[in-house]
Amino acid sequence: MSRPQDPHRSFFPFGNPFRKISPKGSHMSPQLVAILNSFEATLAERLRKLIPKNKDEILSLSWMTLAMELLCETHNDIKTLITDLDLPLSNWDEKWIDMYLDISVKLLDICIAFSSELSRLNQGHLLLQCALHNLSSASPKQFVRACSSLDGWRQHINSRNPRIEKCGTILDNLVGSLNLPKVKNSAKGKVLMQAMYGVKVKTVFLCSVFAAAFSGSAKKLLYMDVADTYSWAQPFKSLQNVVNEEIRVTYSNGRFTVLTELETVDALVKILYPTIQGDQDSVETEPLRKTVEETGRAAERLSRGLDQLAKGVDDFFQVVLAGRDALLYNLRKGATVSVRISGSNIAEQIVD
Repeated sequence: MSRPQDPHRSFFPFGNPFRKISPKGSHMSPQLVAILNSFEATLAERLRKLIPKNKDEILSLSWMTLAMELLCETHNDIKTLITDLDLPLSNWDEKWIDMYLDISVKLLDICIAFSSELSRLNQGHLLLQCALHNLSSASPKQFVRACSSLDGWRQHINSRNPRIEKCGTILDNLVGSLNLPKVKNSAKGKVLMQAMYGVKVKTVFLCSVFAAAFSGSAKKLLYMDVADTYSWAQPFKSLQNVVNEEIRVTYSNGRFTVLTELETVDALVKILYPTIQGDQDSVETEPLRKTVEETGRAAERLSRGLDQLAKGVDDFFQVVLAGRDALLYNLRKGATVSVRISGSNIAEQIVD
C-alpha cells in the first residue's frame, strides 16, 4: 500500500458543527427527501450492526473487520448518492472539493498507519512459532531458546508504533472537518452535505477506536455529540457509548491491549514463560503440552484475524483512493480547478 489527555474530548473549533442542515433557502423535492432518507436509514442500520451484543465482542478482530467492511459500504453509498443526485461537478462548490480532497488524504495516512501496525503485530507470530516449536522438545537447551523467543515476543508486542502515535493529530484535524460548509440555494447541495456529515462522523469515530486499540491508550478516543435530529443519531450514540466505555475501563484496569485475541495469547504466554524458566526436571510434561497446544491455536486465531483485518483496511484504502481518483479525473476532464489544501494551492493530477 502506498499513499499518494483526556479520553472525553469534545471539539467545537468553528462553533457547534453538530447541527442539522436547515432547508431554508431551497426546496427539497420529494425525490431528494427520499434519496436522503434512504441513505440515512442505511447508515443507521449499519451502525446498529456494529453495536456488540455482549462486551466480549468489543474489539475482537472479527468486530474490527466487520467495522471496516461496513465503513467501505458507507463510503460506496455516498458515491451512489452523488450519482443519484445527478449533481454535475461544475456545480460543486470549490470548498466542497477542498474538503473532500483534504479528508481523503488524511484517511489514506490513517490507513497506512493501521496497516503498518497490523503488519508489526503479525511479525510477532514468527517468534511465537519458534518458541512453540522449541517447546515440542524435552531438551533443556530448547527450553532456553523458547524462553528467548517468548521474551522477544513480549518485548515486540509491548513496543509502540510511531505511526500510530501520529494518528491523534490527524484525527483532531478530521474532527475540525466535521463543520459543514454553508450551502446556499442548492437543495441537492444540502442533501450531499448532510449525507457526507454522517459518513464523516462514522469514519472519524471508527478510526479513533482503531487508533485507541493500537496505541494502548484511551487518549485517542473521541466523544462526538450528534444532534438528535439526525435519524441515525441514536444508534451512533449507543455504539459510541458502549465501545468507548469498554475501552476506557479496560485500559484503566491496567491491561496493555483491548484486542481480545492478542490478550488471549498474552495470557497463555504468561503461563508458559515462568513454567519453562525454572528447573526443567520439575516441569510436568502433560500440562505443558496442553498449554503449548492451546497457545498454538490462539496464536493461529490471532494471525488469521490480523490478516483479515489487514485486508479490510486495504479495501478501505482502495475505496478512498478510488473516490479521490474519480474526482480528480473529472476535474481534469472538465476544467482546470485550483484547490486549496492545508493553506496552499496545489495542482492535482492523475497519471493514466
